[in-house]
Amino acid sequence: MILKSTLAAAAVLAMTACATGMGAKPMFSQDGLPDAVKVPAGHKVAMETVGVGEITYECRAKKDAAGQFEWVFVGPDAKLLDRAGKQVGKYYGPPATWESMDGSKFTGAQVAVSPAPAGNIPLQLVKANPATGMGAYQGVTYVQRVATKGGVAPATACAAGNVGAKQIMQYQADYILYKAI
Repeated sequence: MILKSTLAAAAVLAMTACATGMGAKPMFSQDGLPDAVKVPAGHKVAMETVGVGEITYECRAKKDAAGQFEWVFVGPDAKLLDRAGKQVGKYYGPPATWESMDGSKFTGAQVAVSPAPAGNIPLQLVKANPATGMGAYQGVTYVQRVATKGGVAPATACAAGNVGAKQIMQYQADYILYKAI
């Protein structure tokens, strides 16, 4: 009896291991994310993309701070790739716009940010506006920017002598798109 139970358990474990190895990669999980950038209940992952591109910054006078200057975010320009590395869209702005290769697109408004490790742009939660055009982005409700690499403002000086100068910083981030259940 013990031998039968042991063999049955071993068979179940072997089948589980085979199924896990052969099946599709599990969908993105929010478990390790800060609460501020988690998508509310009632939404599920619709698409996982990787944005690879650049963020432009411009040296400008600080608002309400005479004689002080800072690098200001101007906008992103990135290709959106699927997990296999095939381009499925692009991300640009302002306004922040996600555009699919099928022509559907949407803009979004930032809901929250949360710090990422030093040297990387913050994690972000965006509420999507209704999409235009029929296609993959129709019905997207939220976007999370996670797994960020690079993209922070330049470390070079921003001062009166270089006001208006632009710097382009390379970055990468996962953009996880959600739809309502």
